[in-house]
Amino acid sequence: MIVLTGASGRLGRAAVRAVLETEPAERVAVLARTPEKVADLAAAGVQVRRGDYEDPASLTAAFAGADRLLFVSGSDVTPGVRERQHGHVVTAAAEAGVGHVVYTSAIGADDPDAPGFLADHTVTEGLLRDSGLPVTLLRNTFYSDLFVGPDVVAAAVRAGETVAADGGRALNTATIADLARAAAVVLTSDGHAGRAYELRGPLWTYDELAATIAEESGRPVAHRRVPLDRAGDLAFLGGLVSSGLFAEPSEDLPALLGRPATGIRELVRAASA
Repeated sequence: MIVLTGASGRLGRAAVRAVLETEPAERVAVLARTPEKVADLAAAGVQVRRGDYEDPASLTAAFAGADRLLFVSGSDVTPGVRERQHGHVVTAAAEAGVGHVVYTSAIGADDPDAPGFLADHTVTEGLLRDSGLPVTLLRNTFYSDLFVGPDVVAAAVRAGETVAADGGRALNTATIADLARAAAVVLTSDGHAGRAYELRGPLWTYDELAATIAEESGRPVAHRRVPLDRAGDLAFLGGLVSSGLFAEPSEDLPALLGRPATGIRELVRAASA
């Protein structure tokens, strides 16, 4: 049985869809804190199990019979919350005798000095190592969808510019769809236990993004680089980008996908359409 957590979230739901492309629904179970939110999956024959990261007993029961488990990291980044919740998940997986845990970690989690909320993944990776469970780490980069969504492209066309505190550094973001498909590949094939995959898409810069939007829209668009103190609510992200955190390439994602990862031109073209 393949069990997936986070089924009502964007990454978890996309991973479920990708798994169902090759696996029969009766071999798939999903966890949801509110099962009603995934009623469509139940209607498709997928087992829906109630599971709450704050309720260890619900997790132990929901993980029963899991040969492989996709452990999607929690979304609450309040200090201390994910560390507690993820501890519950790891303990429950060990108690339930899960055969293989696939964890959606994050870029930079192997750094003991990882900044801010990324440190939660460092802690969780340590918990998984200490659990004795067979584990695969998917160190996901940030989602391209957040940087190159339809609203972002439309706003850039209207304003004639993109604006970011990027420090001129490149980014290696990846689409939710690509990261979900990579997770599905690991869940449905052998040879991944003990591996840590650095899942990063092709490098791009904001200057390239602006030029691509201009080409696809037929409107003039340029990039305006601003300092961190003028980046507003996105200053934290600009700090990570300008530090070079997203500047390192990796071939792990295309290797799992069996094709090139989705680039920004494809995203801009889809958004422009």
